[in-house]
Amino acid sequence: MSLVRLILANLWAKKSRSIGIGFAIGIAVMTVVTLTVVSSGLESSAAAVLTVGKSDFTVAQNGVSDILFSSIDNGQLENVKSTKGVASAVGVLLETEKINAANPLFLEIGIDPGDLAHFGVTVVAGTPYGATASHAVMLGWRAAQNLGLHVGDRFEGNGTWNTVTGIFSTGIAYGDLGAMFPLPALQARNRVAGSVTLVFVKVVPGYSIAKVEKALTSAHPELTTIQTATQFGRADRNLVFLQAAATGSTVLAILIGAVIVGNTMLLSLFERTREFGLLRAIGWTRTRVVVLVVGEGVVLAVAGSATGVGLSFAATSVLEHLPQLNGVLHANYTQGAFWRGLYTGLGMAVIGAFYPALRAANLAPLKALSHE
Repeated sequence: MSLVRLILANLWAKKSRSIGIGFAIGIAVMTVVTLTVVSSGLESSAAAVLTVGKSDFTVAQNGVSDILFSSIDNGQLENVKSTKGVASAVGVLLETEKINAANPLFLEIGIDPGDLAHFGVTVVAGTPYGATASHAVMLGWRAAQNLGLHVGDRFEGNGTWNTVTGIFSTGIAYGDLGAMFPLPALQARNRVAGSVTLVFVKVVPGYSIAKVEKALTSAHPELTTIQTATQFGRADRNLVFLQAAATGSTVLAILIGAVIVGNTMLLSLFERTREFGLLRAIGWTRTRVVVLVVGEGVVLAVAGSATGVGLSFAATSVLEHLPQLNGVLHANYTQGAFWRGLYTGLGMAVIGAFYPALRAANLAPLKALSHE
């Protein structure tokens, strides 16, 4: 009988033990994959705001707990605009509001109508609002479609009724699901006069984006620049904590799971003492015995990891439909999440099986065969 067939036969002979270990691995993998998927999904949802303005990089206040708490005053905005190599810098105020159950985090953008072109906005119906209008709004075409509104209709947002003056398109799904207001009006409603949340910067063609970023942050350490979603943690510490939690859960799952697997396999070692003694007596080397025991752990890890991924799909689906997360959490199943689940399962099984494998390999054949 080949080694692989023997591994499978041993696992099948102890079905209850194998199912128990596999299920324990599956639960750990489900936890790790679900937390990774949720973390990645929330990161993608949060970072989606950066893609709305078609810019080379975005400027935010450094070290805030939530990027929506970023605050950049007019003086800082002018400093950004005057930085060498900056072609345009558009300051926008960002707010989110629950419009209805289907739109729990409706994006509201305060922006001067003169900056719409630099921001990558195309008005597809109606006209832009006036710079000082107080009860005017433009809706993204997706938002207008979802809400059933047209030019001339009234839209209730930010606690007031506003007339829809136009429908816009940004080419970015998240932006087209939101609304734009005159900047002074949104600032007044939110009591943040003279302040914006983010500045979207375009660099003069031919200039190094990295050098412009470095010059800006060196002169203004209270500000930070974000060019990709992976840099989002510079301005949003909540995501850093969430990513740390995902990493921590992986380490804990491996350690705790390894103890559970190791304890279970060590108990089974006493049941199989005569079996290992016989294998050693017929010429099996210690290395081959180690491979046998660890191989059983690897098979259980693969099966448990597959089970855990399946359970993760179910758990994430439940989380997406919770009232608190509906419309906020969008699962992001990345390759990294599945690889993390697999190496969590393998880590648990291999580390847990290694000590019992060494014990089995070092059994004295005659003593093991006489074991009752």
